[in-house]
Amino acid sequence: MTNIAARPLRHSEIIGLGVHRASRIVLNDEIVGPIDSSDQWIQERTGIKQRTWAPADISIIDMAVDAGNKALVHAGISAERLGTIIVSTISHPYQTPSAAVLVQDRLGARHAGAFDISAACAGFPYAVGLANGLISSGESDYVLVIGVEKLSDWTDMSDRGTAFIFADGAGAFLLGPSAVPGLGATIWGADGSEFEAIVMQPSLIELREHFKQTGELQFPKLRMQGQKVFKWAVGGMVEVCHRALEAAGLTPDDIQAFVPHQANNRITDALVRGLKFPESVVIARDIILTGNTSAASIPLALDTLLREGQVKSGDLALTVGFGAGLAYAAQVIRVP
Repeated sequence: MTNIAARPLRHSEIIGLGVHRASRIVLNDEIVGPIDSSDQWIQERTGIKQRTWAPADISIIDMAVDAGNKALVHAGISAERLGTIIVSTISHPYQTPSAAVLVQDRLGARHAGAFDISAACAGFPYAVGLANGLISSGESDYVLVIGVEKLSDWTDMSDRGTAFIFADGAGAFLLGPSAVPGLGATIWGADGSEFEAIVMQPSLIELREHFKQTGELQFPKLRMQGQKVFKWAVGGMVEVCHRALEAAGLTPDDIQAFVPHQANNRITDALVRGLKFPESVVIARDIILTGNTSAASIPLALDTLLREGQVKSGDLALTVGFGAGLAYAAQVIRVP
């Protein structure tokens, strides 16, 4: 019997970073009226002072293409050399086609496979893990990973539990082959038994039935059991982060930056305490001025650290995403 030819395993690294920051700045004072809240309450509860929203005429495809192009330019790689495009999003308004194929067309990546994943706030490290596998196996030489959300379209501005949290934006990593490891193993998982902690409701089927009965057209909105999510993240993500460090052969003393999903500053504080980082480790807190951009939050937060000179190329950063599902993923990356 003739054997299928084996391909040697390779390492991968992040060689490009690009972001799109939504242009409209929304202060807390603009949010508080319908939810009977205050700027002080929002800041004490989440750390958020403002969030960024995209204008009505800017789509998630527009934002994803902008971030993706910037990552390609950063790396000096043309779109035609892309082997795969992975888009992580929960706010693409079409069940099909995927956002990724529309991004592929706009970028001119004629030879790239393209698909979406839906892992919400854990989606970006999920996608980075997939990209690492594609490159390591030889399936692709260059993989573009994009996290993009326009959550302002899916937020109920009268919901006291979510109106002040979510925001819009996009971030992209370009990964390519490397002679040495540029990122550690992805530690991921989920607890589907707790799926109701963060959901879009009503479901499309429920919306259809409502329209048949009343003639009223509704739109699904994000709903979250904030305390449940907070306790889950604080109680479980420290162990996940330790496992990611161990898989990379590192300890908290070996990294230069911690870039968690920008969910809530109090969650970040709890993780930092649990991980016992030395004072030299830089902590990403992009949520203060950007809000929670779900799948886009990790690359946006890393971009802020780079722009402000708090980290530099070659530094090691621990990243972790966690949210709806309930899904989580963590990995150590070398900053591009």
